Amino acid sequence: MAQESTSATLDAFYNERAHLMDSLHAEANCARWGLSRKCFADTLRRSAEKRFRGAHASDAEVEAYLKSLHLEDLALACACGEGLEAAWEFFVAHFRQELRGAARAILRTSGAGDEVRAADLADSLYAELYGVTPTGGGRRKSLFEYFHGRSKLSTWLRAVLAQRHVDLLRTSRRTVSLDAEEEGEAPRELASHTDCAPADPDRARYLARVDDALSTALASRTPRERMLLACYYIDRLTLAEIGRTLGEHESTVSRQLDRTRRELRETVAQALLRGAPAQNGRGAEQGLDEAQVELAFEYALEDWPFDLSRALSKGEAAVDPPEK
Repeated sequence: MAQESTSATLDAFYNERAHLMDSLHAEANCARWGLSRKCFADTLRRSAEKRFRGAHASDAEVEAYLKSLHLEDLALACACGEGLEAAWEFFVAHFRQELRGAARAILRTSGAGDEVRAADLADSLYAELYGVTPTGGGRRKSLFEYFHGRSKLSTWLRAVLAQRHVDLLRTSRRTVSLDAEEEGEAPRELASHTDCAPADPDRARYLARVDDALSTALASRTPRERMLLACYYIDRLTLAEIGRTLGEHESTVSRQLDRTRRELRETVAQALLRGAPAQNGRGAEQGLDEAQVELAFEYALEDWPFDLSRALSKGEAAVDPPEK
């Protein structure tokens, strides 16, 4: 019954947006992998469900979101998840060295970097990326199903690899702790420190940098732009509701929001690349490279506790000071 319900949802999603699905299928170059329209449409549907999390979204909002995705990367991930041979050959040929390079960088931060261990860490992902069939049969489950196209595939793979490294460290430390305890040599503080280890040593630092850059960027936007952001993201108004309030068509509101989002992202990216001078008792911050910026954005797409209401309020104070 659940299978029928899912199928009906996919059919409705596809049929209501048939022209858009065909356009995105072509733009993503799905034919290169032999990836069907329905299969790619299901990947797009799951990405949209993840983005809007059950909240009502208009057709214009869904379309704008789907068009903003890294479509060719999403098609490659979808095709690999389906086990299509041409896609897998391309993935291994183009991402194997990149994965190993990312693994070397991750291992260096923990003081355990060497070529053999980097290769082992990178190659350990392939089984889960390809997917395994649950016991008793059923559909093969691939790690690629968790890639939704909001970041580059290479950025997502780095984040997955960093998490895998931490998982392996946790497992090995628990094993060492238990073995040592049997011999009366257990470092008692090890177990408590292991469970609270961060997924990536730089994650908190990257998010703090994004927080500062985004707060500054929001403060520089016009009062109207901040109002649109507040209506949409804080008050949860639909584009149509915002349009009625402003006396504009929802497509106009959608374009304005899309432009503001793109400009904010570019402003934040440039700030992260530049770094920041020493100020207010804080030391100077070196600029991130492009890969680090993409990783910072990927982390920000997760459950990041950014206080948008606070940031927009600061923007009002900065741009519209009260009259004396």
